[in-house]
Amino acid sequence: MFRNTARCLDALFVIAGGLLAHWMRFSTPIALSDTERLLIAFNCVLVLLLFPGFGVYDTWRGKSLPAMLARVAAAWLVVVAAALVLAFTLHRMDAVSRLWFGYSTLMSGALIVVTKCLVHVALRSVRRRGMNYRTVAIVGAPGFSRTLLAHLEHAPQAGFKPVCVFDTSVEGCAAYGARLNRLPVLTDLDAFATKVRDEHVNEVWLALPLSEEHTIYRFTRMFRHDFVNLRFIPDVRSLSLFNHALVDVVGLPTLNLNATPVSPPQMWPKLIFDRLFATAALLALAPVFVVLAIGIKLGSPGPVFFRQTRKGVDGQPFAIYKFRSMTVHHEAHGQVTQASRNDTRITKLGGFMRRTSLDELPQFLNVLLGQMSVVGPRPHAIEHDDLYKDQVYGYMHRYRIKPGITGWAQVNGYRGATTKVEKMEARVKFDLFYIHNWSFWFDMKIVFITIFKGFVSRNAF
Repeated sequence: MFRNTARCLDALFVIAGGLLAHWMRFSTPIALSDTERLLIAFNCVLVLLLFPGFGVYDTWRGKSLPAMLARVAAAWLVVVAAALVLAFTLHRMDAVSRLWFGYSTLMSGALIVVTKCLVHVALRSVRRRGMNYRTVAIVGAPGFSRTLLAHLEHAPQAGFKPVCVFDTSVEGCAAYGARLNRLPVLTDLDAFATKVRDEHVNEVWLALPLSEEHTIYRFTRMFRHDFVNLRFIPDVRSLSLFNHALVDVVGLPTLNLNATPVSPPQMWPKLIFDRLFATAALLALAPVFVVLAIGIKLGSPGPVFFRQTRKGVDGQPFAIYKFRSMTVHHEAHGQVTQASRNDTRITKLGGFMRRTSLDELPQFLNVLLGQMSVVGPRPHAIEHDDLYKDQVYGYMHRYRIKPGITGWAQVNGYRGATTKVEKMEARVKFDLFYIHNWSFWFDMKIVFITIFKGFVSRNAF
C-alpha cells in the first residue's frame, strides 16, 4: 500500500514539476505544448518502471539516508537522460524550451527527493517514540548478542525492537540468569520457534561466527515455511582486520577479511588534497628549507637530507626524506638504534628540529611524488617492521593505505621512540581505528589538530 502510494506521488511530482516549470518559464496558465505533454508522460512512465529497479521503494529502515537519497537522485537522472534521448530521436528538441526542461528537471527532482527525505525523517521520529517498529529475535552467544542489543538501543530511529534471545551457549545462559538486557533468553529451539510464530516476530537475526554453518542451516530449515525475515550478522570480533565489505568477485559474493578498506574512487578527494597541500606547503616553506639547510651544513659535516627506506602502500619500498638531525654515523647491517633522550648523536639544531617536527618537512616531497599522504599511519624503519609485525596483531595492516606525515596516533600523543611493545600496540590501535573509520573530513580534522597542537611533543627527542 505504502509503495503504491509512493509511486503515485512520484508520478504526480513529475507532472507538478512540469506545470510549475511552464508557469515560471512562460508566466501563462496551464497550456502545455504537445512535446511537453509527451515528455512529462514519458517521465511518469519511466519513474513507475525504473524507480523500483533502483531500489527507491525498498525499505529505508536502518539504512543510511544520504546513500538512499543518492540512489533516488541517480534514478531520476537516468529518467531525465532517457527523456532527452527520446526528444532527440523524435527530432522534437527544437520544440522544447531548454529553460523549461531544466526547470522541470530540477523542480520534479527536488519534490521527489525532499518529500522522501521528509517522510524518512518523520518515520525516524515516530520510531523513536516506539511506533512503526519491527520485532527482532536474536540468535547467538550472550557476548555478541549484547553488542547487537546495544546497537539497537542506540539506534531507536531504525525501528527494530528486540523481544528475545536464543542463547547458543548454555554457559552464557546460566551466567545471565535466563535474561539478557531485560529480555528472556531461551535455549530450547522448539520453544524459541513457538515464540517467534505465536508472537508474529518479524525478523530473526543469526548473530553467529562464520564457522557456524550447521547452526545457520538449522534455523533456515526451521523457519523455511514461515514468513519471517532471517538475517545473518556474522560475529567477526576475532577478526579485527575485517573491513565489513561485501564485494562481487567474478559474480561471487565475497567478504573482505584483509583487503584495502577504501576503494580508489573514494580516495580521489584525498589524492587531490595531498598534491595541492604538498605544493602549497613546499612553496610557503621554501625560506625555512633554506635556513635549515644552511644551519645543518654549518652544524656538522654531512648531507642536508637523511634518506631511509620505508614501506609504503601495500608494502612497496620508498626512500623517505628528512632533514638530517644527527651526526653522520654507521650502524651494523639490519640494526636501527632509536633516538633517546640526551642522545649524543643528535646535533643542537637537530634536537630543536626533532622537538618541533621541522625535520619531517621534506616529506612533503614524498607526498608530491605520491609515495606518502599528508594524513596516514606513520611509516617505521623496516627493521622495526620486522620486529613488531609478529608481536603486534594487525601491525602490517597499517600499510594497506599510504603512510602519512601526521596521523590519528600522532595527534593523540603517540610520537617519538617506541621502547615498549605496549606503546606500539597503542599506536597501531589508533592507526587501525583511522583506517576503518577513514573519511576525507576525518583527514581535515587531523590536519587541523596537527596545525594547532601537533608539531611539538614532549615524547619527541
